[in-house]
Amino acid sequence: MIEVKNLTKHYGSNRAIDNLTFSAGSESTGNIIGFLGPNGAGKSTTIRILTCFQPADSGVASVAGYNVFSQSMDVRRRIGYLPESAPLYGEMRAREYLHFRGKLHRMAKPDRDAAVKRVTERCWLGDFIDRPIGQLSKGMRQRVGLADALLHDPPVIFLDEPTIGLDPVQIRETRKLIRNLGDHHVVFLSSHILHEVEQICTHVIVVAGGRILASGAPAELSERISAGSRLIAEIKGDSESIVSAVKSLSGVENVDCERLDGWNRLAIESNGAGDIREDVFKLVSDKGWSLREMRREVASLEDFFIKITAEQSTAR
Repeated sequence: MIEVKNLTKHYGSNRAIDNLTFSAGSESTGNIIGFLGPNGAGKSTTIRILTCFQPADSGVASVAGYNVFSQSMDVRRRIGYLPESAPLYGEMRAREYLHFRGKLHRMAKPDRDAAVKRVTERCWLGDFIDRPIGQLSKGMRQRVGLADALLHDPPVIFLDEPTIGLDPVQIRETRKLIRNLGDHHVVFLSSHILHEVEQICTHVIVVAGGRILASGAPAELSERISAGSRLIAEIKGDSESIVSAVKSLSGVENVDCERLDGWNRLAIESNGAGDIREDVFKLVSDKGWSLREMRREVASLEDFFIKITAEQSTAR
C-alpha cells in the first residue's frame, strides 16, 4: 500500500532523508506501522513527501498504487492526514469545518451528513461539534483534526503524533480507535511515545540521521537487543555452588548474584542461542535446591530505540 524506494531530500546542505527504502501495509508488515526516530531523524519530512505536501530530490514513492509525484491528486483522494499541529480554521465551528472539508472531497450532501455524524461519534466530538474551533482546547482541536482525516474513509491514514495534547482517557480511546482502524485501513503512525507504538503497531520502522536503522515487529526488535533476554531466578542454597553450576550451563555468558532474604537472586545472561529456562530448572531439580521464581526479563521497544540510536550517534 505504501512503497518507498531510494527517497532522498536535502534542505540546503543538510540531508534530511538519505536513500530511504521500505514497504508498509502488506501481509508481512500488517496495517499499523510505527515510524520512529529522534528529533531531526526525517520522520516529518518523509510523511510530508508521502502526503504530497513537498517533493523529494530523488527516489520513487507510491501510496495506494499511485505515484506521489506524478499522480498527487489521486494520492490525496485516498489518504487522510493528521499533522502534529492540525491547521484548522479557528473561526469555524467544528461541524461547519467538517462539512467544508467534505465539500472539498466532493462528497454529496447526504454522504457528507452521514460522514460527519460517523466521525463525530468516533472522535468523541458530540459535546463540542457546534463550538468555534478557536475556543477548543489543544486536545479537542486534535480530535477535530483526526475527524477530518477520517471523514472520507480513506484506505491510507497518516498520523503524526496523534495523541499529543490529549488527556489519559482520550489517549486510551484514541489508541483503541487506531487499533480498530487497522482492520480496514493502513495506518502510518509517527510517535515519540514508544510504549504507545509497542501497544498498537504491527510493524515498526526506526530512522535516525535520515536513514533506516531497523525494521520489524515490535517484539522482534526488542528481542534483537536482549538476545533472548536476561533470566531472573531465585534459588535457595549455597551461593558459590549455585553461581558456579549455572555458569557451567551451555549458552550462559554471565551470572550476577544478590542475596535476598536467604535466597539467591540470579540475573542470568545468555548468548541468545536458545531458551535456557529448562536447563536451569533441571539443574535446580538435580541439585535438590529450592526455586521460588524464574522469569525472562524481556527488553522493551524503548530499550531497543535507545540502544540503536545511541549506536548510530557513536558511529557518526
